[in-house]
Amino acid sequence: MNAIEIRGLKKSFRGMFAVDGLDMTVPVGAIYGFIGENGSGKSTTEKLICGLLVPSGGEIKLFGKDYTDAGVRSKIGALIENPGCFPSCSVWHNLMMQALNLNLANPEEEIRRVLKIVRMEGSANNKFKNLSLGMKQRIGIAMSLLGDPALLILDEPINGLDADGMRIMREILVDITKNYSATVLISSHILGELEKIATHYGIIRGGKMIQEITAEEMENRCRNFVVVNCADNKKALSLLKKQYKKVELVDDKIQVYDEENPETIVEFLYKNGLLVNEIKKNKIGLEEYYLDLMRNQSKGGKK
Repeated sequence: MNAIEIRGLKKSFRGMFAVDGLDMTVPVGAIYGFIGENGSGKSTTEKLICGLLVPSGGEIKLFGKDYTDAGVRSKIGALIENPGCFPSCSVWHNLMMQALNLNLANPEEEIRRVLKIVRMEGSANNKFKNLSLGMKQRIGIAMSLLGDPALLILDEPINGLDADGMRIMREILVDITKNYSATVLISSHILGELEKIATHYGIIRGGKMIQEITAEEMENRCRNFVVVNCADNKKALSLLKKQYKKVELVDDKIQVYDEENPETIVEFLYKNGLLVNEIKKNKIGLEEYYLDLMRNQSKGGKK
C-alpha cells in the first residue's frame, strides 16, 4: 500500500494553475524528498494533501482511502511554513493546547513522548519566543507528531538551520521512519542535506511531476567524473575535450565525465607536456542531477 497516491491533481488560482495534472506516489515508510524551484507547486500540493486547500480537479488517496475520510485524516501530522505556536507561552503549554485540541487521551504522556523524539525534553518550560530557529522547527515537528501520525508532511523544515541543527533534524526524521513507522513527505531547497536521508524523490516543475525516482535508482544514474587541476587548465581543457566525450570547466577546475581511471588522465596530460597539480574521483550528487534535469527540461528534453 502507498501512503500517498495522487492522480491528475489540479489547483488553480484566478485561472492560473499552481498544480496542473500532478501525479505522485509515496510508498509507506519512505522519506520522500519533494523538490522544485520556488513557485513550482510544492507548498500548494502539500496544503492540498493536508486539506488546507480544495483541489480544482484530480484525486488524492491516503493509505488507499480518499483524503477527506475522517479516519485517514487523523493519521496526518503536518508542519507547513512555520510552527503555529504562541510566542509567550512555554513549549509545554503550546504542546498541551494542541494535544487538547486533538482530544488526546493521555496528553501529558504524549507530550513527553514527542519531546523525547525531537530531543527537547529539557526545554519544556522555555518560552517559545526564546528558542533558536532550529529548536522552534523541532517543536513544530513535535506538534505534528502528537497523536502518533502515520504520515508526516513537512514544508522546508531544515531551511535556515546551522550545520548542527540540520544534523539533528536528519537524525530525527530517520528516527521517525525507522522507529515510529511513519512516512515522511519533506520539501527542501537544501538538496545536499535531503540526499543524506531521502529514500525517494519527486521532482516538480510548473505544477507537474517531472520525475519520480528512488534514491537507489538515482545513485545508479548519477555519473562518475574526475576533477583535474593543472597549471594551465585552458590548454588541458582543450586537450581533454579531444580525448573524452564530456569535459567541463567548473569553478576553475576541469571535470572529466565517465572516466573510472584518474591515472589515465594524468598519463595523457603528461604525454602532452602538462603536469597535474590535483586529481580526484567524484560522483554527481542530487543537486547536480536536479540541475541537469532542469536544464534538459528547459531545452525540451525528455522527462
